[in-house]
Amino acid sequence: MALVSVIIPTYNRAVFVLKAIESVLAQTFTDYEIIVVDDGSTDNTDQQVANLVKSNEKVRYYKIVNQGVSFARNFGVDQSRGEWLAFLDSDDQWLPKKLEKQVLEVTNNNFIDIIYTDEKWIRNGKFVNKKKYQGKYSGDIFKECLASCFIGPSTVMMRRSLLDKYSRFNISYPVCEDYDLWLKISLHHEVYLVDEPLVEKHGGHDDQLSTRFFAMDFWRIRSICDLLDDFKIPREKKKWALESLIEKSNILLAGYEKHGRFEEADELKKMIELKIKGP
Repeated sequence: MALVSVIIPTYNRAVFVLKAIESVLAQTFTDYEIIVVDDGSTDNTDQQVANLVKSNEKVRYYKIVNQGVSFARNFGVDQSRGEWLAFLDSDDQWLPKKLEKQVLEVTNNNFIDIIYTDEKWIRNGKFVNKKKYQGKYSGDIFKECLASCFIGPSTVMMRRSLLDKYSRFNISYPVCEDYDLWLKISLHHEVYLVDEPLVEKHGGHDDQLSTRFFAMDFWRIRSICDLLDDFKIPREKKKWALESLIEKSNILLAGYEKHGRFEEADELKKMIELKIKGP
């Protein structure tokens, strides 16, 4: 049984997915399996991956009907065998010691259930300098997770049992499914950081989900609302969640009204009204 199962969801990224897979095959830590889940690609992804599958028994490939990245990740988990799960978006790449350094940390500290790394940002082929407010955090990071989604899925390694505890990635979220999961986990668990950029995160593609949605924060707000509905939150953390909900909602409502999106504004108001007023 492989210790680490690497899940790579992909959709019409034949150009990138081979580089992603090869970055795993180049890892210095070698006790892993790779599950590539093709979410209904219409390009030649299947042909590109076929040769790798034939030449390397660590790689398995599945093609499914297009149902979104959350479904594809969850499907990959279903096919996997490892105690630990690591996720890699098909347009990102790992540096060679990514798994080695994470496995070393969890081996030396067996209380760790989830661990992530820093990352390098590359946009349209050029390195991007991150701002000071885009830093990474370790430990009890729930408050920081409310503010933004600073944990990239491609940086995470987590116990299978932890992912199962929180019902995996929410397939009803077309975007921000990672924000939703990290928020739920960080409410009750510490999240640890290997403070090194061990992932290259590539951006600037026309097909990125973040470029296709007018208001990503709608889904972050919904996630906070879901959290307030479904979890017993300590008083201080509930206060932080409500403060974040109000702040994000005010900004988004102003944007909706500025662009004449009044139906969406009304939907948002209904969603948050009871949460802000309380029982």
